[in-house]
Amino acid sequence: MTHNWAAFTSAEPELAKTVEDRFGAFTHHVLATLRKDGSPRTTGLEVRFLKGELWFGMMPDSLKALDLLRDPRFALQANPGEGQSMGGGDVRISGRAIEVTDPREKAGYSEEVEPPEPFHLFRTELTEVVRTYVEDDKYLVLSVWKPGEPVRVIKRT
Repeated sequence: MTHNWAAFTSAEPELAKTVEDRFGAFTHHVLATLRKDGSPRTTGLEVRFLKGELWFGMMPDSLKALDLLRDPRFALQANPGEGQSMGGGDVRISGRAIEVTDPREKAGYSEEVEPPEPFHLFRTELTEVVRTYVEDDKYLVLSVWKPGEPVRVIKRT
């Protein structure tokens, strides 16, 4: 069973809204992919939440796109913003990026986003969503969601 953004939103609407708000606060975020040799690569990326999906659009043959075509696993971290406030906390999403090649689906995305042509388009299947924040200037709180499980909350002092 795959879990796209719509499935996550349905399962955990409050956490999903917080995550979308964090990603919406800034344009560029950090994507981690795996190179041919298995070492990590981090690059900047704009993301879109549209029609129940979390989308990645990329320039043709960019290294991050080639990484995902070879091994679809990714980790995505929301831009923390300036300073140390990280309003809404630190947010990370992990999963698999699946290339979209259907011309109609790509055209629908293009109508909404108007990316430079040509481009790679990936939709995501989520394996984990994590939000980390400070509560009452005392606790470090982690909210962890995995498909088929309720959100697990961990508090550390």
